Amino acid sequence: MLASEDALDQASGLRRMLDPQPIRAIAVTGGKGGVGKTNVSVNLGVAMCELGHRVMLLDADLGLANIDVVLGLHPKYDISHVLSGERGLDEIVVEGPLGLRVVPGASGIQALSELGPAQHAGLIRAFGDLAGDIDTLIVDTAAGISDTVLSFSRASHEIVVVVCDEPASITDAYAIIKLLNRDYGHYRFRVLANMVRSAQEGRDLYTKMCKVTDRYLDVMLSYMGALPLDEHLRKAVRAQRPVVQAFPRSRVSQGFRNLAKKVESWPQPKGANGQVQFFVERLIQFSSEYGEVAP
Repeated sequence: MLASEDALDQASGLRRMLDPQPIRAIAVTGGKGGVGKTNVSVNLGVAMCELGHRVMLLDADLGLANIDVVLGLHPKYDISHVLSGERGLDEIVVEGPLGLRVVPGASGIQALSELGPAQHAGLIRAFGDLAGDIDTLIVDTAAGISDTVLSFSRASHEIVVVVCDEPASITDAYAIIKLLNRDYGHYRFRVLANMVRSAQEGRDLYTKMCKVTDRYLDVMLSYMGALPLDEHLRKAVRAQRPVVQAFPRSRVSQGFRNLAKKVESWPQPKGANGQVQFFVERLIQFSSEYGEVAP
């Protein structure tokens, strides 16, 4: 019986190697700080774990990382140890709620916010060994429009732009969409309205974005949905827990679960485009572009 089980395990492993499951890479961005990107990334990841997905969350806010703080985790190592060659990616990953796998950023190390091509390539090559371990990679990008933000966004299959009903948020969200579209040819973006007071406010915010982009850019915006302004989220942050676990019946928790179900319905990447290696290769390529010095 044990021999039979071993044979089944080996056959299953071989099938995964020959026909690996596609992995969807989702960049969560927005331009402006304070719009809730990290809370969106964390709670969307946990909500997808609830649905049975194998999710990895990459804290790509290099230099000002805080996902470990939000989740009350205490990682021994972080991305800086991968960059230096001291540790492999599998050695720095920490397990969060419901099996969420977290790649800690390197909080407070300013040099990591401006990675050189060699460092960037060293970091992302480490993802090549993850092919059979995850089906979703969520990338929590930094605020602003740095080279690192653009690299991770361009390499991802989906770009989620988080926006709230503030002039600065709308302006900065438009700016990152404009840059990714005009300079790099990216045309599809998913807009997530955050901290809204009603479903209609979320729709109105999306309409505002569409009016501007339709006039000046050749892009396709899709409405991902809206998350309500909910005091339960603030309480969960103080408790260093995902709100979907701390207050599972709250309105915002239900909002995150609805978003997770929407993500499940998005088209799956196919062929090489759906593998971690493709994400890695694109990220290396885009990072190298920023490292080139003009003559």
